[in-house]
Amino acid sequence: MTTESTTAKRGFHFKDITKMFGGGQSTLRQFGILGSLVAILVVFQLLTFIFKGQGLTLSSGNLINVVNQYSYILILAIGMVMVIIMGHIDLSVGSVAAFTGIIVAKAMADWNLPWPLAIVLGLGVGVLVGAWQGFWVAYVGVPAFIVTLAGMLFFRGANQWVGDSQSIPVPDGFRVIGAGYLPEIDLPLPFNIPTMLLALAGVAWIVFSEIRLRRAQRKMNAEMAPTWVSVTKVVLISVVILIAGWLFATGREGTSFPISGVILLLLVILYTFITSNTVFGRHIYAVGGNRQAARLSGVKDRWVDFFVMMNMSVLAALAGMIYVSRATASGPQDGNGWELDAIASVFIGGAAVSGGIGTVIGSIIGGLVMAFLNNGLALLGAGADVVSMIKGLVLLIAVGVDVWNKQQGRPSIIGFMTRRFGRKEDPALETFDPKANYPTGQKYEAPAVDETRGK
Repeated sequence: MTTESTTAKRGFHFKDITKMFGGGQSTLRQFGILGSLVAILVVFQLLTFIFKGQGLTLSSGNLINVVNQYSYILILAIGMVMVIIMGHIDLSVGSVAAFTGIIVAKAMADWNLPWPLAIVLGLGVGVLVGAWQGFWVAYVGVPAFIVTLAGMLFFRGANQWVGDSQSIPVPDGFRVIGAGYLPEIDLPLPFNIPTMLLALAGVAWIVFSEIRLRRAQRKMNAEMAPTWVSVTKVVLISVVILIAGWLFATGREGTSFPISGVILLLLVILYTFITSNTVFGRHIYAVGGNRQAARLSGVKDRWVDFFVMMNMSVLAALAGMIYVSRATASGPQDGNGWELDAIASVFIGGAAVSGGIGTVIGSIIGGLVMAFLNNGLALLGAGADVVSMIKGLVLLIAVGVDVWNKQQGRPSIIGFMTRRFGRKEDPALETFDPKANYPTGQKYEAPAVDETRGK
């Protein structure tokens, strides 16, 4: 008899709801940061309705603005979570983004470089900068904190030196990656067709992923959530995707889902796959969790360090170009404080300071928490000083509560994203006592000691 049939017979149990987002392996901790995001959206929607006369947070125009304004921070969070999983930190991402932006702008303005080639040039700058910093971290052994602190200072100065502390405009074609939208199709429909097709593709991916997950669990004879749980999960997520798609597709004329949001979605899918389903991804977690053990297992930890640092700079370069394209010019103050927002997103999303724990999806949700917190306070007219204080308190409380819960032996509230979506742990590991070297439940008897030995 399969696990699925067994769970179906025992009927409804409230604890089955805790399996909604974990393939049968989750606890209530999986609802922590996601619940916080939902709460922030609801609270600010109500507050803007009360004080502004209409709910602004979930309006089409506001959602489009949030994606445009924060997509580059979320892109940085994707790379930063890998750096933090490795036990490092990167303080240079804002300066690297600004340095790349000024070089790309100068290349188009002074060298008449076509904007597609300018994007390639910017990514190449990211590779070179990342290789430089990765070399010092991986092969010289300088702590990443020091290397990237030096990089923050150097590339901030290089940005101002190259641009002579002036703003340099970028051409209209280049602006599409930061200020463009999915195109309109000339059909008599009251919404943007590509945006709704993108939403339908998201729903199809959710359905496919859940079917594949249940097939894998059935094949491994693993514990499965009841069918109603999977159906409910798919329906809820699909409804959210379709509603969001509709809001993006019915914004003011000339707008739809931003191109920067499309780039972000593609990166989330790519890096989620890399960190969850590839050997390299497992090496990142292995080195971050226990570097010495990973090294003894044959993992080339220096190469992993090098690639992760280089990858971070490439994503920083991309984020810088997206920002410059949206701002229509590159300036000497670009990138200030970006590294702090990216780091905050990762830690709020459940990453551990000590390394070895964190996910791309968790970091994106953490980044959205910060984005909608900023946005909601701005809609209510809060000043930059108040916004900064509240952001600091949110970061401190989120991480503090998580650490306190772990110390008390309770489920981690914001660490729910640290388990890979749908991962099934090896049953043998759940019933194995490494100290006794016997399966749990069997009596362990210490070997007899020869008391006459040595006399």
